Amino acid sequence: MANINFDSSELDAKIAEAYKDDREQTRLFKHKRAGQVLTEGEVRAIKIGRKKLRAELKARGITRKKDFELIASSMGLYFDRRGGFLWFLWFFHGKGLAALLGALAALMAVLFLFSTVTEMQGHFTINMSDGMFREGFSLCDEITFEEPSMRLYADPALDVPCISITDIAPDVDDIDGLHNDATYFAYTFYIRNEGESTVNYDWEVALNSESQDLSSAAWVMIFEDGAMRFYAEPRQDGTEEALPAYGDNSRGYLQTPFIADSAVPFAQYDTITQLGNTTYYRLIPISFLSELTVAAGRQEQVAPMDVHKYTVVIWLEGDDPDCTDALIGGHLGLDMKFRLDSEEPEEEKSNWWDIKWDELKFWEEDVTEPTS
Repeated sequence: MANINFDSSELDAKIAEAYKDDREQTRLFKHKRAGQVLTEGEVRAIKIGRKKLRAELKARGITRKKDFELIASSMGLYFDRRGGFLWFLWFFHGKGLAALLGALAALMAVLFLFSTVTEMQGHFTINMSDGMFREGFSLCDEITFEEPSMRLYADPALDVPCISITDIAPDVDDIDGLHNDATYFAYTFYIRNEGESTVNYDWEVALNSESQDLSSAAWVMIFEDGAMRFYAEPRQDGTEEALPAYGDNSRGYLQTPFIADSAVPFAQYDTITQLGNTTYYRLIPISFLSELTVAAGRQEQVAPMDVHKYTVVIWLEGDDPDCTDALIGGHLGLDMKFRLDSEEPEEEKSNWWDIKWDELKFWEEDVTEPTS
């Protein structure tokens, strides 16, 4: 997906000419954007821009309506959606009927809202900032990039038990797309610079929803171009997690899972003791960066057509003391965000209420998806 631009002088002239028309709309139901009634010129300009954007995206193989509307929204090329039942109310003019239909519509909206939020719980999403899109980056869960997108979405692993890191398949970084095991979540995807500039970008993995404190026992493994790191929440006293715990040298792991792929093996695998020919190891996950941020990183000097590969694995670590029956029925949702290093990072949410509020806003934005 190359840079989307509107540089043609012909298009600029059409939009400029359209904007000169500042007449009020005469149609019964007026076009609005962000709740504001537009002029006739603004309506025409948006329609011209949408037509051009659709042609640009189609030429780059992006044909999904959802992708088009998401991109159009980020560029301001949209109209607020008008509820179809308004035409019905206008036609009948009945106040009693309008009140009844309004109440039913409100009830349906509330029910849909909660069903949508419930459905989204535990999902994993990958998003790019507007700056990344404008620069020409695209995402895909296949190295071929046959279906590029600016957002990826993966279903959660359901009803997973507590397992050990040693139970994760050794080839977990070798399978594209969603490849959940019955005991853990795993997703592999790629990001490519299809623009014309060499840039730096930052990435971040963060919690977006949670119940029953599931993150206390959830461990996260991230491969970046084959280099692996694994993460876990610090202990309740603020000290870093370790298995077995520091000071307990009576046991240990007989294996060092994924050490050959580790980006920092000496920091995450520690020898406890050696008895004869048997060596016992301690595993040391990197602590989550904050209450809501799991991990972050940066890629520098990403040249045009450079591709970087990521695999995210999430599991409930059975050897973690916090992995108890109290977690049964809980859920955990994460997302991974990419942005240019020149863009300001998003402000971290201070608590779970802020996250839930954003979920409600996400639902609101989704159901008011702009239409042509």
